Amino acid sequence: MSRNQNNNDEEVDLGSLFIIIGRGFRNFFNFIGNIFKEIFHRFILILIFLRAHLVKFMIAGLIGGSIGAFIEYSKEDKYVSNLIVQPNFESTKQLYKNITYYNNLIKQEKLDQLASIFDIDTTKASSLKKFDITPVINKNDVIDAYDEFITKVDTLTVKSYDFEEFENSFTDFDYLNHDIEVVATQSDIFINLEKVIIESVENNLYFNRIKKLTNENLSIRDSILRVTFNEVDSLRSVYMKAMIEGAKNNSTGTNIDLGGNNKLAKENELFEIDRRIIYDLNKTSDEIANKSDVINVISNFQSIGSEVKGITKNYIFIMAVGFILLTLFLILLVELNSYLANYKKD
Repeated sequence: MSRNQNNNDEEVDLGSLFIIIGRGFRNFFNFIGNIFKEIFHRFILILIFLRAHLVKFMIAGLIGGSIGAFIEYSKEDKYVSNLIVQPNFESTKQLYKNITYYNNLIKQEKLDQLASIFDIDTTKASSLKKFDITPVINKNDVIDAYDEFITKVDTLTVKSYDFEEFENSFTDFDYLNHDIEVVATQSDIFINLEKVIIESVENNLYFNRIKKLTNENLSIRDSILRVTFNEVDSLRSVYMKAMIEGAKNNSTGTNIDLGGNNKLAKENELFEIDRRIIYDLNKTSDEIANKSDVINVISNFQSIGSEVKGITKNYIFIMAVGFILLTLFLILLVELNSYLANYKKD
């Protein structure tokens, strides 16, 4: 009797459990369903609002587009050209300062100074509209800089300064390449600007001194590596001859070469040294090529600039969207005012 009662109690408990789980699932799906219903309801309200004010938005867009068309067809055509450079010897900040200075002269309309700096007449100087410089973002620059950093500091510093912290401290000046963009109303003026921009940094006495010392050190390192390479190569030749002679003696059966293994180990060691010297020579040659100038030019200004185009730079689009957004703001302001007035009455 008691056993049957226990079985009945267990069945009741399981039934209650399934009922609770079922209610939980039902509540969960009801919750998800209510979210989608609310989203759909809000979407319909937005469509109703747009439908109610569609004519106003169309009139606003038409007026804005008409004003934009007048501005678009009466403005001067603009052209753009880009110069991509790779500054050395921490000269990036100086380059940024110079570009900012040129842009400030344009903003202040100091055409005589611009003409004097770039050795052009004031008419061409007046065609210059903007100077800008930005880094060429490359994640490999951050990784390479971090690899170089960990080779120069001790293990404790590396452990306390992980890659994420290093990446957060990486600034625009730390990237390898930088893009100088110039906007002008004359399409053929850019070729006259490149030499002045580069020489404004190249002629700096401090950077020239650093370049001279760096190139001298690289030349000395290159010479030492080449001499060392020749000496190691000669020593390898001596070991090879000795090993060949030893092999000949062993083949006659008259001598037993107990130092054969030692010579082979020495030969392997010399080969490894040879390999490291070749690697260092290649690295030094790359550094000599890259550090021969204060600023390396990766890509020159185009002789003829590209016309500035694009929907986001088109005044018809800008003014049409602007007027539509202004109309939307005014409608919302009126409805908010009406809601507040009715709320006060209630």
